[in-house]
Amino acid sequence: MESEVRTVSLSTGISVPCFVQGNLEQTADDGDAPLLLLHAWGESWRSFDRLIASLQTFVIVAPDLRGHGDADKPEGGYALADVVGDVVALLEALGVKRAHVLGSSSGGYVAQQLAISNPGLVASLTLVGAPLSLHGKPPFANEVEQLTEPISESWVRESLAWYRLLHAVPTSYIEDRVKDGLAMPASIWKASLRGFYEAVPPTETGDISAPTLMLWGAHDHLVPRQHQETLTGRIKGARLKIYEGTGHLVLWECPERVAEDLRSFLGELRKRP
Repeated sequence: MESEVRTVSLSTGISVPCFVQGNLEQTADDGDAPLLLLHAWGESWRSFDRLIASLQTFVIVAPDLRGHGDADKPEGGYALADVVGDVVALLEALGVKRAHVLGSSSGGYVAQQLAISNPGLVASLTLVGAPLSLHGKPPFANEVEQLTEPISESWVRESLAWYRLLHAVPTSYIEDRVKDGLAMPASIWKASLRGFYEAVPPTETGDISAPTLMLWGAHDHLVPRQHQETLTGRIKGARLKIYEGTGHLVLWECPERVAEDLRSFLGELRKRP
């Protein structure tokens, strides 16, 4: 399929780059709905490069979220509700009325809130290493609060060590994530993190009705198994699939397997009457 990166002006007042694969002008039923990819804190849409390579037949929409990558970086607007508002505005600007949504790590937090606040937009939900709650300061919050401009490349590289990798990940992919980190000013690292940990956890604010697949690494030291089981219990009909020998960064470690499980999940949904 043909692909391009578009600059999309949003009704929320910012512009974001958005990777688009395939033709968005299609029917509105769930079987034809595009796949919306929401990246993690500190990353960009390019963190999905290896996943997209395994989904060549999918219509895909993958934006840089506010403050990340090449998206506009206003001083404010980083509350979880604001980030979700940007996603809603993006879909509206692209003419997408409904999408299958995949969120990686904190992108899965955004996806949960989207599914609760705008259920009509979400045909299905795939949560990849997504947290139940980010409420309260994480262990590294104080370190982030001490950041100054310009962001240090050595700090970005050291921050990646917060996430233990149990599978080989291409060096080029790691270098791209370093570039993502350097693209964010210190003020945005701080504001974006605060937006997550100051928010009420999505599933404490409402119910998720979309069919949901959860993918989680068994050696995830940031998102405990108990939290994944609790989240599964809060989403009616949700299915939890555990990746043994994998850490928090499931998308980084196992993109081909994520693609396979996603194809299977969406294939089952399309067969439903």
